[in-house]
Amino acid sequence: MALQITQQNGTFLLNGKLNATTSRAFIIHFEYIIEQYQNVVVNIDGVSEIDYDGLEGIKTVTAIALRNHKMFSVIGNGCKDVYQDFNCSQVA
Repeated sequence: MALQITQQNGTFLLNGKLNATTSRAFIIHFEYIIEQYQNVVVNIDGVSEIDYDGLEGIKTVTAIALRNHKMFSVIGNGCKDVYQDFNCSQVA
């Protein structure tokens, strides 16, 4: 299943897989979204799979938001690997 991105009440909902196949489109799409909005919230409840490239895509979009002085948040109980990876990377 490809990655679907929809917007509902100001939150962007992800459905499907965020992996090597979809991460480039994810980055390009949210790079544009970050230019349009001051605060971007992404809900990952619908993400069924995320791999290393997907995590790197989220990190890339986070860095883009920081460079542009914008807020970027990831919420939801989707793939738990996201939170484990971010918690480990912020320990050091």
